[in-house]
Amino acid sequence: MRISNVYLKEAIMRDAAINLRALPEQRDLINHAASLLGKNRSDFMLEAACDRARAVVLDQVFFALDADRFEQFTALLDAPAPNPGLERLMAVKAPWSDAAK
Repeated sequence: MRISNVYLKEAIMRDAAINLRALPEQRDLINHAASLLGKNRSDFMLEAACDRARAVVLDQVFFALDADRFEQFTALLDAPAPNPGLERLMAVKAPWSDAAK
């Protein structure tokens, strides 16, 4: 069985409370599932919540695109954003260049 550092740390330093209310049927279902895995309700719920939280966070970071959409996406990323201030600055000739004389 794999134990991640997060779960190990939580088991050692559990001092943050998380409270919630559930229907009796929900509690019974959670208790049953936890017992099937040999876990107590708190460990089961914390592990399930952390797994879901990681999935939600990763879903915001990683996404899949087909080849055509990936090409469109990278083209948008590679295209320079319009920046009038930068364009004006780049149009000014450096005082040390021959063109400025």
